[in-house]
Amino acid sequence: MRPVLRQASGIVHHEYALLRSVPVFLCPALIREPYLAQAHRDVKPPATRSFSSFKRNQQEAFVEAAELQTPPTPEYASKAPSEPFRTLPLSCPGCGAPTQVLDKGDAGYYNLERNAVKAYLYYDPTKSQDKKQQEDIYTKALQQADPKILEEAGMDKDVLNSPSKKELKELLPPPTPICERCHNLLNHRIGTPIAHPTIDSIHATIAESPYKRNHIYHVVDAADFPLSLVPNLQSSLKLPKLRTQNRRARHRGWMSGDRIAEVSFIITRSDLLAPLKEQVDKLMPYMQQTLRTALGRAGRNLRLGNVHMVSAKRGWWTTSVKEQIWERGGAAWMVGKVNVGKSALFETVFPKARGGAQDVRKIRSQQEREKMLAGARSMKELLQIQEDLAEEDEEIARAKEEATKSYSIEEEVPENDPEAYDEDSLLPPPQPYTPYPTLPVATSLPGTTASPIRIPFGNKKGELIDLPGLARTTPELSSFVKSEDQDDLVMKSRIAAQRHILKPGQSLVLGGGLIRITPVTKDTIFIVSPFTPLEPHVSSTEKAATLQSQTRESGVPSIVLPGVGDQMQSAGRFPLQWDATKQLAGPLTSKMAGKMKPENLPFTIYSLDVLVEGVGWIEVSCQVRKPKGWVPFHLRPENQGKNLQNKWEKHNSKLPKKADEADVPDAFEKAGLATAKNASEATSQQHELFEQFPEIEVFSPLGKFIGVRQPMCASVLGGPKPVSKRDRKARPRRSMVSVKAQRKPKPKE
Repeated sequence: MRPVLRQASGIVHHEYALLRSVPVFLCPALIREPYLAQAHRDVKPPATRSFSSFKRNQQEAFVEAAELQTPPTPEYASKAPSEPFRTLPLSCPGCGAPTQVLDKGDAGYYNLERNAVKAYLYYDPTKSQDKKQQEDIYTKALQQADPKILEEAGMDKDVLNSPSKKELKELLPPPTPICERCHNLLNHRIGTPIAHPTIDSIHATIAESPYKRNHIYHVVDAADFPLSLVPNLQSSLKLPKLRTQNRRARHRGWMSGDRIAEVSFIITRSDLLAPLKEQVDKLMPYMQQTLRTALGRAGRNLRLGNVHMVSAKRGWWTTSVKEQIWERGGAAWMVGKVNVGKSALFETVFPKARGGAQDVRKIRSQQEREKMLAGARSMKELLQIQEDLAEEDEEIARAKEEATKSYSIEEEVPENDPEAYDEDSLLPPPQPYTPYPTLPVATSLPGTTASPIRIPFGNKKGELIDLPGLARTTPELSSFVKSEDQDDLVMKSRIAAQRHILKPGQSLVLGGGLIRITPVTKDTIFIVSPFTPLEPHVSSTEKAATLQSQTRESGVPSIVLPGVGDQMQSAGRFPLQWDATKQLAGPLTSKMAGKMKPENLPFTIYSLDVLVEGVGWIEVSCQVRKPKGWVPFHLRPENQGKNLQNKWEKHNSKLPKKADEADVPDAFEKAGLATAKNASEATSQQHELFEQFPEIEVFSPLGKFIGVRQPMCASVLGGPKPVSKRDRKARPRRSMVSVKAQRKPKPKE
């Protein structure tokens, strides 16, 4: 019952003035025997409850006394059904595991004594309809009462017209319950992961698709992009090759029969990259280029117009993906590795309440109807408004009937079709269509989804299918972390990284020894910005090595399991081979300040991003001075005109040549192998150039879970947005350095 109706019933029970003022024919429910009996019944104060150690015995005695004092149940009271009206779903909508009631520790187990399961099994739609009819009679009677009486009671007609959230919830059937494993994951954060499938089983599952049109969404995590990419997805699933940048490249259909399959890349959790949506959108060219590099030699010239950067948490670009799913129809498959955000994305992009009763126009309130009727200027216009309102009422009635049919028991419970219960099929049977279904459970536990979850949309227009996540590296990184700290491996929100300076002889330790970054190049200072939820710590390289190998006690908190220190190995040496001078040089190259070109600066900033699988990334940068004798680009003779260039050449011609610089032919030239000489020189130059790059070495469990990519320079994406000089509205604050210096007392001579 609505709160307003409950308030009215309380007033009726305790105030006889309202009974006398409201006519009986307007509200016949007031003269029923239960209401009059309840109004004259003596209310006893509740018994006091003690909190002694014999609580159980006192509660049992209290229950027995309450049962003795309870009056007999009237004949018209409803009795609990002896048999359930419905059966359990074929599979759990939260994890997709087949339903079972035998093994409590296995996925898909349902406890028949849980309230949500009872409400689903014993739901009777006829009772809800009877209750709705009674409330409609009661509401109409109160609407026809005197407005003064309603004002004294604290009620309004608009409040009576508008249904409450509780009433709308009671009219709809209870949602499909989830199994005990999903219930414990959501409420108690307790659960065990399920074995991950292989790429071959995913291929066999998609091959059983009943739809002709299929679209595969390759979901990749932005936290460790592109480390969570499935590199052999196209060949393993026998999908058509991606379109290249050649203008004559055409799209080909699926290899299997006449069915069509397309692939789109979705980079989830993009809000971890930058604080603003505009900043994330500017990273799209960088993401496409990084994705081409990760796909190997075959992906150098790919078009990659099918890449989407979305954020289910903030709703960035999820609407466009939802519209694409709705327009395509057919089967949409979510494929990706574990903990990349497939289930969270599933909940955001699923097209709910489409193709059913929710397409009806907005229901007008009584005030809007009266305002429309009062605004009619002629009798003809008044009749037209009345006809329009009558058509709206008929349309709403038809929509309610269709909604009632869609929620009927016969359609909710599928028939015993032998095809629906095929045990050998990898693809489970489809779920019944509902406008607001129970969506998959999204948790940080790897391996939450146990089996494919098929949820239809648009009244059987298509299906959105969530597949179990593929395994990352075996064994997983979480197997080396304490159970109470495994939740810290997942980056849940964007991290404003702090810069740590690594001087010669120092190293950075993450998580108390889980990851260690040690510079290899001597006499060089490195700047490290960790974008991970792991706690960073800077110490000497010797102490960091003993801390990671667990051979020395330290006060640094560690999340690493004891006894795994001997399994820490080197993941490799990585040169900082990308030039990031323009992005990391600060105000020197900024458009708002120095506006200098990177090639004119006397130094170069090299950088790279170290990826930790499923955790995040660490930005490492280093500033290297250019070699002696370097001349800026704009001061070189070839850029100063012919006169200055001729003078420079004459000056060089007068200088005496050294013995090693003389044009003396070597053995390659005498043998006529000048090409080999040039090749050897090019090789030596490349080797010297490679040796000039500063290097770092990364240590991790078993030497795995580590990758590198081109630097994204995320350390400069945060903070306030710079404002150009012409866009400043207020005069900047005057510097007080000189003023404070003048106020200081002068030293006595």
